[in-house]
Amino acid sequence: MESTQFPVSTKALWGGRIATGLPALFLVFDSVLKLVKPAPVVEGTVRLGYPESVIIPLGIVLLSCTVLYLIPRTSVLGAILLTGYLGGAVATHVRIGQGPFEPIFPIALGVLLWGGLYLRDVRLRALIPLRS
Repeated sequence: MESTQFPVSTKALWGGRIATGLPALFLVFDSVLKLVKPAPVVEGTVRLGYPESVIIPLGIVLLSCTVLYLIPRTSVLGAILLTGYLGGAVATHVRIGQGPFEPIFPIALGVLLWGGLYLRDVRLRALIPLRS
């Protein structure tokens, strides 16, 4: 949360915004593709072992969680929900035995999501202090 009550350095704020924006753009794009359902999305989802009927609900859930993450007042809730969503993606890729990139990508997205939030919100840094 960007707040004047809890000041954040300019570098941390912009670093947090960038670390927030990159994965959020990807997640919005991914959710819109799920809502539009082009053939490659349908084929990929079915190949992962899910029925076509879950694609639109997944898109709605993903878009809702991403919007919550982007709203400063609900960003921590959004990050928690997206962590669960991305954990499901990791489990799916591991379950079907894909290579190392497929499970690592959602993990990296989660790290960026939380890293961006950590840099933007001094209260989160106070809650989870990193020590040198």
